[in-house]
Amino acid sequence: MQVSEMKYGERAIQEGQLITFPNPRPGRQYTIEITLPEFTCKCPFSGYPDFATLYVSYIPHEKVVELKAIKLYINSYRDRYISHEEAVNQVLDDLVAACDPLYMKIKGDFAPRGNVHTVITVEHHRQPNSSC
Repeated sequence: MQVSEMKYGERAIQEGQLITFPNPRPGRQYTIEITLPEFTCKCPFSGYPDFATLYVSYIPHEKVVELKAIKLYINSYRDRYISHEEAVNQVLDDLVAACDPLYMKIKGDFAPRGNVHTVITVEHHRQPNSSC
């Protein structure tokens, strides 16, 4: 079997970065909710694929994360060997680093495997004295 060249979607995922744009209403607190129903990663112990729906909810400060960038970023996990707990925490860390929200909550609802259903929820609260 001949090894093929990397496909354009694979390149986009590999080169993808979390891109932000200015919050159009920085003086108003509002919530952005994003559902990512096709999250996949691999179990670091078995190598079996894990599937989840990620729910992202955040109150932006000065920046908002661009949706296509989130899609590409999330797709970068598909071949990563990572636990459910680490995956959800890492997504939170990366999104907070990108947009510095006032508040962010991420819930990872993983599909049952071996009669076990896992839901991981992590939150970030911006420190009141943070400058920006």
